[in-house]
Amino acid sequence: MGGPAATALPTGVSLGLLLFRLVIGLIMTGHGTQKLFGWFDGPGIDMTGKFFTQSGYPAGKAMAVVAGLSETLGGVGLFLGLLTPLAAAAVLGTMINALVVTWGDFFLPAGVEFTLLIAVAAAGLALTGPGRYAVDHYLPVVRAHRLSYGVGAILLAAVAALAIVLTRD
Repeated sequence: MGGPAATALPTGVSLGLLLFRLVIGLIMTGHGTQKLFGWFDGPGIDMTGKFFTQSGYPAGKAMAVVAGLSETLGGVGLFLGLLTPLAAAAVLGTMINALVVTWGDFFLPAGVEFTLLIAVAAAGLALTGPGRYAVDHYLPVVRAHRLSYGVGAILLAAVAALAIVLTRD
C-alpha cells in the first residue's frame, strides 16, 4: 500500500501528520478561496489586488491570483497528501511573502505569529513528508518520501518568494 518510508512510520506518527495536514490544508484552502472567490467573507480578487498594490507589488490583481492559487492548491495538496513537498512549497512561498509584508507588526497580539506558524508548519511537512495516510503513497513518483524532496521544496519556496519580494517597490 505505502512505500518504504510510509510503512516505517509508527501509526501514531502517521495519524499525527494526517491531523496536522488536514488542519493546515483546510486553513490554507480557506484563505486562498477568500482571495480568489470572496468565500468565507473574504475580500475577493479585486480587494486583494488592491491590498497587493498598496503593499508595493506590481500588478496587484495578478499577484492576488498567484497568492490565492498558491494558498488554495497548496492547501488542497496538503489536505490530501498529494505532491506534498510541492504543496508545502506553495504554502511556504506565500507565507514568506506575507512575513516580509507584515514583519513590522511583530509579534503579539495581531502580528506575524500566525503567518510564521503556517510557514514553519509547511516547511516541517515538506521535510517529514505526508505520513502513511496520503495520496502520495499511491503515486509511483513520490511513493517514498525523501528528505531531499523536502529540502528542494523549501529551496524552491525561498527562491520563488525572493523573486516575488524583489518586485516590490
